[in-house]
Amino acid sequence: MTASKIRLGIIGAGNIGGVHIREFSKLPDLCEITAITDAYLPMAERRAREHGIPNVPRTPEELIHSSEVDAVIIGVPNQFHAPFAIQALEAGKHVLLEKPMGLNAEAARQIYQASLKSDKVLMVSHQMRFESVPMQIKEQVERGELGRIYTAKTGWFRRKGIPGWGTWFTRMDQSGGGPLIDIGVHMLDLALYLMGNPKPVSVYGATYAEFGPKKKGIGTWGKPDWNGIFDVEDLATALIKMDDGSTLTLEVSWAVHMDTDNTPFIHLMGSEGGASYRGSRGKLLTEKFNRPLETELVKPENDEGERVRLSRHFLECVREGRMPISSALTGLTNNLVLDAIYESSRTGNEVKLDWSL
Repeated sequence: MTASKIRLGIIGAGNIGGVHIREFSKLPDLCEITAITDAYLPMAERRAREHGIPNVPRTPEELIHSSEVDAVIIGVPNQFHAPFAIQALEAGKHVLLEKPMGLNAEAARQIYQASLKSDKVLMVSHQMRFESVPMQIKEQVERGELGRIYTAKTGWFRRKGIPGWGTWFTRMDQSGGGPLIDIGVHMLDLALYLMGNPKPVSVYGATYAEFGPKKKGIGTWGKPDWNGIFDVEDLATALIKMDDGSTLTLEVSWAVHMDTDNTPFIHLMGSEGGASYRGSRGKLLTEKFNRPLETELVKPENDEGERVRLSRHFLECVREGRMPISSALTGLTNNLVLDAIYESSRTGNEVKLDWSL
């Protein structure tokens, strides 16, 4: 890349598209948003008017092939991730892709293979990697303060939070799953990252749908379509084994009868120390002089925020031609694990991951 600003085109003018507009607009010296489109074009036109975006292509394909766009941000339903990401890579565009990378492992493989053939950057938008407390924990892990991380536990229990009942959120063919692929992918991704990216090799898991079929547990995200379909899970649990012998327990729900503060959490257990993360706070835990020792981790005052750090990281990777920390391989890894959990739930058996590419 030259020293000129990176020109961004956004596919998807909904809630997440609005987030990307807001965050990238905080980096005016590095980029400019030159185009936006959406399946519902009036929404894209409204975003363009509000934010001074000059071009509103009529289709994603038109945006992808625009000479006014260097990098494409994809924030659309999961079923469209692979088609748009692959088209953009083949058209010579860099790609920032919302999670999960693919609707399923096969779609993720196709994106991964397209990224290998391209010399462009593909980054999966996992903003939790850029939150202040996880970044502090990652620094300690890399310094060896925790020793060997032999097991971890992560999850996110929402008490009452099924999004957009009856819309694409709750249709397996359009979303790829329920809370496991929606919020579970965040916790899976962050836990593997903090553990040092061990390679998952097998999974035993189970999924349940006790609320959605009864139209209970409804949250505030998205507008319900009561004539629509709910054929995904509303709770998932899994034990994931790694090639180095470590394990990860993952538990997530959109709705559940339990005492929960609706906050994501991770506990890392290492041979020399541990770390816990919950929401905006964390702890480092160890033992000194035969006594337990804890150190509090908090978000600094005036923290610029994880989303702007994610945006800057993407732009720096594009400019410098380097691999982002949430690369296509990490996205594929997540999808392989998610598919294995769903298969394990269907069969009742442990499932070995298929790493053939």
